[in-house]
Amino acid sequence: MPEAEDADRGRLVATAFRLLGTTADAEDAVQEAFVRWFRMERAERDAVRNVDAWFTTVVGRICLDVLGSARARREQYVGEWLPEPRPGDGVVATGSARASDPAEQASVGDQVTTALMVVLEALTPAERVAFVLHDLFGLSFVEIAEVVGRSPQACRKLASDARRDLRERKVRDAEPAEHERVVTAFLVAAGSGRLDDLVAVLDPSVTLVTDGGGRAGMARRPVRGAERVARFLLGIVQKAERQGREVLPSIELVDGRAAIVLREDGDDPFVITLHVVREVVQDVWIQANPAKLRAWTATGG
Repeated sequence: MPEAEDADRGRLVATAFRLLGTTADAEDAVQEAFVRWFRMERAERDAVRNVDAWFTTVVGRICLDVLGSARARREQYVGEWLPEPRPGDGVVATGSARASDPAEQASVGDQVTTALMVVLEALTPAERVAFVLHDLFGLSFVEIAEVVGRSPQACRKLASDARRDLRERKVRDAEPAEHERVVTAFLVAAGSGRLDDLVAVLDPSVTLVTDGGGRAGMARRPVRGAERVARFLLGIVQKAERQGREVLPSIELVDGRAAIVLREDGDDPFVITLHVVREVVQDVWIQANPAKLRAWTATGG
């Protein structure tokens, strides 16, 4: 008889995370799939030829339902909503983000970046499911049709529309090495405390979005323009200094790219991820919601 242990739980959680944007929601979706498995009659489970495929289909359907209601829930969210950042294994001591082994380092550029995760939020639920399952996890459109309840041809079009949307939104980030150089320059400029230095590494039309989940000091709406963004960022550091709290920044791997983790005495850390295009910062995303930073706070941040 097929067993639930035949399913690749790690892959299922990774799939659900790319669809839903938070670890908690992803784990809930996978857990619900296991609950449905164990509620099935033995004869129904015996009829399943490929357990992993069954779980992938069920998790996809659950995520599709969650995505359908997520937008309504997020209308009640305090401030802007950003996907949860995920830490990598490489922590930087001297301003160089390094993976823990050569094989991982070689694959960093192929990982799903924060920039892609942010843009995925703009897709329709069906587009997101079709794109993620096909382009990121290699499912066929016949398999995806089982998830979204449409024909394989319709699923192919959904994925194509999603790709076009991603291209139009210019989601592609710089290569990892260039990205890291700009992140390092950004951190140095911010640490200088000089407005002009920070403005110099920002695109004139840069946009900053913070997800504080109600946390004090975070912007409830996007901040636009290089000077405004620079003033906001410098204000974070200056406020901490006025309150006598030490600010400890580090460059770490987040979603496969170099990012800044900012730790302050007596407060939860927050993560600053950057979208780098043509050697300047085009977008700044600050994740400060403690509920989405448990990967850092659970280990003492």
